[in-house]
Amino acid sequence: MGIITNLTRTWLTRSAKPFVFTGEFDQILPFEPCENLGLYIHIPFCRSICNFCPYCKTLYDPAVCSRYVDALIEEIHMAGGRAGTKKRVTSLYFGGGTPSLAAGRFGEILAAVREHFTITEGIGVELHPDDVTVPLLQTLREAGVTKISIGIQSFLEKYRTLLGRGGAGAPSMSAALKEVPFETVSMDLIFALPGQTLADLKSDLDAAFASEANHVAIYPFIDFTFTSSPLPAMPKREKRRLLDGITRYCLEKGYVRTSIWTFAREKDARYSSMTRDNFLGFGCSAATLLRDQFKINTFSVEEYCRRIASGQLPTSLTLRFSPRQRMVYYLFWTAYSTRVDPAEFERFFGVPLERMYRLELSAARLLGLVAWRDGVWQMTLKGAFYYHYYENFYTLVYIDKMWGVMRREAFPERIEL
Repeated sequence: MGIITNLTRTWLTRSAKPFVFTGEFDQILPFEPCENLGLYIHIPFCRSICNFCPYCKTLYDPAVCSRYVDALIEEIHMAGGRAGTKKRVTSLYFGGGTPSLAAGRFGEILAAVREHFTITEGIGVELHPDDVTVPLLQTLREAGVTKISIGIQSFLEKYRTLLGRGGAGAPSMSAALKEVPFETVSMDLIFALPGQTLADLKSDLDAAFASEANHVAIYPFIDFTFTSSPLPAMPKREKRRLLDGITRYCLEKGYVRTSIWTFAREKDARYSSMTRDNFLGFGCSAATLLRDQFKINTFSVEEYCRRIASGQLPTSLTLRFSPRQRMVYYLFWTAYSTRVDPAEFERFFGVPLERMYRLELSAARLLGLVAWRDGVWQMTLKGAFYYHYYENFYTLVYIDKMWGVMRREAFPERIEL
């Protein structure tokens, strides 16, 4: 897998130079010139730890969570306050972990955010199904949350058992969502589980839309090396059959495809913290992407709080992009939306997309991976599958390695990918 990703990186960046992350970082982040800037906040606490989840998380302790939120608010002031002016941002997403465990302090967190940023397109929060209750939803609404994403994984008991998840509680969850509506109600499902069939996926998707969702994310199961999940990866051919089958099913039902793995009942129902040109991340493991750099915070809650208390940002690693590296990163995550707009690329980089990647676009078109429609490059079903297939390589070669190191070391000196 490493050979495939390294060759691709070398070709697209026109350089053998790897992505080099080091421990040095900027104390003042240059986000003011960034357009289409989003925000992300990570709450790493969970009541129990799911063995398949790769994200930064730790068992919930009320005292530790309270201390963490204090540090989080301070980080928001440290990063946002040094710009000197209030910055317009597109959106804010809370991820985890289980962010709702800190819901009682969302008002304070959002007050800190609004002191430095004006959010124009809404606030999203990830929820565990057990937390979809009327009181909790009302707390979120009162704090200003407009979008929620519920980690269902599957409504089918056989797959919840495989994943070590509790009951999805569909009737009570649906009733709570009817009483406290949101602009977007997204539900996360997992595909490519052992033995999973297209009928199983259709059942889960139908159950989600019947339970008040207007947006569904169908993520692939990925076997990270540092998780304790015993589940084997599904073979490529079966995975493609499932992804193509559920995509056709969604399109036949009239749902809008909003990214590789997401479908919506209405065009404006969207939930994605990834497809943004630039973003600022706050909290443990949160990443920041700016014009010429990518940085990621420490995974350690204790070291995070200690670094904030010392008056420094909790940055663990920083990558300084070459222009070509930034283009590749931009295209990779923009393509997640299944479309790349040459006009937007030129606006961001100041050069035409075709000038930089004419050969690659021509090859992708000849191979049936993309088509030119309405002034944008649009992925075909085949292209969407191979994007997913390559994203799996990228995840296991790059993200798996980086997160594996950062789970062991709070502040590594250097990582090359």
